[in-house]
Amino acid sequence: MSTPPAEALVEARGIVKRYGPTTALADGRLTVLPGESHALVGRNGAGKSTLVNVLTGLQAPDEGTVRFDGEPAPALADRDAWRRRVACVYQKPTVVPELTVAENLFINRQPLKGRLISWRRLRAEAAQLLDTWDVRVDPEARTADLKVEDRQMVEIARALSFGARFIVLDEPTAQLDNREIERLFTRMRALQGSGVTFLFISHHLQEVYEVCQTVTVLRDARWIVTAPVAELPRAALVEAMAGESVADHRPAHAAAAAAEGPVVLDVRGLASDAYQDIALSVRRGEVVGLAGSSGSGKTELAEAIAGLRTPTAGTARLEDRDLPFGDVRATLEAGVGCVPRDRHDQGLVPGMTIGDNTTLGVLDRLGRFGFVAPDRKRGFATDLIERLDIHAEGPDQPVSDLSGGNAQKVVMARALARDPRLLVLINPTAGVDVKSKESLLARVDAAREDGTAVLVVSDELDDLRRCDRVLVLFHGRVVAEHPAGWHDHELIASIEGVDHG
Repeated sequence: MSTPPAEALVEARGIVKRYGPTTALADGRLTVLPGESHALVGRNGAGKSTLVNVLTGLQAPDEGTVRFDGEPAPALADRDAWRRRVACVYQKPTVVPELTVAENLFINRQPLKGRLISWRRLRAEAAQLLDTWDVRVDPEARTADLKVEDRQMVEIARALSFGARFIVLDEPTAQLDNREIERLFTRMRALQGSGVTFLFISHHLQEVYEVCQTVTVLRDARWIVTAPVAELPRAALVEAMAGESVADHRPAHAAAAAAEGPVVLDVRGLASDAYQDIALSVRRGEVVGLAGSSGSGKTELAEAIAGLRTPTAGTARLEDRDLPFGDVRATLEAGVGCVPRDRHDQGLVPGMTIGDNTTLGVLDRLGRFGFVAPDRKRGFATDLIERLDIHAEGPDQPVSDLSGGNAQKVVMARALARDPRLLVLINPTAGVDVKSKESLLARVDAAREDGTAVLVVSDELDDLRRCDRVLVLFHGRVVAEHPAGWHDHELIASIEGVDHG
């Protein structure tokens, strides 16, 4: 199993990468065969990103070799040669949102007529490229207006236009719902049939079994195993990632006790372009889930309750007062904490430290007249770092240095910093590893025990299993309610509209 076949499309051997005293990768190995989807999995910090940086020519290894089609990798400075071999579609898009699809496809290499850009040729060549790879997107559409899945396909088409046939997909499903994921997988299979090879990075192990033929596991900066997916049971895969046996966690629920608690959130007749006539309540110490497809309105509803949007009708009361829609600061002061859906764009200020990020919402409590005592701020942040088990050097470390799981814990820490009466969590475990997911969901259990009302919006069934009940939205309306103990097929049927006309 450790001997790579001669026909490997991509082969990395003995990759070592150090950053000062830190060894980010001690033994990176990868062998990818032509036309397959190969999964690369491991907990945050296992070395996946470092290996991808080496495979895509962003960084040179300190030791080891990379080969494409049996030939040594190009020199680091030869960017054109790298683009002809490999491309990475990152979780955070690299397209320019204000440009059209055609402009993004041929950015910095537009066809010219004399010294001017030939817009007619640009549109024609973009349309031909999209048609070649069956990407059904209008080349004249503004990229910012595209769905996430279509934006990803534009990035894939751009990579293929350079001649690359090896595409790295880094957490491609983190912002997609179940239907969008299935469409992505269908497109991946079609592209595989056309000779495209994928390296698929995901924390959602069920996706590995759905779309990949082979899986490689990294742990603690080292290669652990490479095996056919069909021959590696899920329990063995999790054990390889974690280094220990990880049993399925099905926590006991306190639904009966929560049902007797006072109502903290009371929503009546809430409506907008995304949902209609929503009525729901969340009691003290109760965790309520919102499930549904991407067009169901669940995220827009949660964002309205968190102060990020303004509905067109209806009310939401938090105990004794109406929530101030469309005013994040006032909603925070009213007692609502929120983990937004995208930690990159909405949850973190990347140029600031962990301490700055965790205390942004409580600066008024750490000083007077606009002055914040540094010692109080540092102490408060340190307590949050310990409380959330954030693996960091301390509050002064830049938040941009953190792995995905620890960065999401910083977002959760800020949401909890004011001891909210209502906690709104939108995709709280998106793009984090198995251990970080368990740690984040444990905070949901702790919030319940503290008497906090919690609203969880997620496409992840594991997130929703922590809930005392789950409400399902379909085309903007609540169509079902599932108490704790539901079966997967029941909830999925409601989400997909199978059991309600």
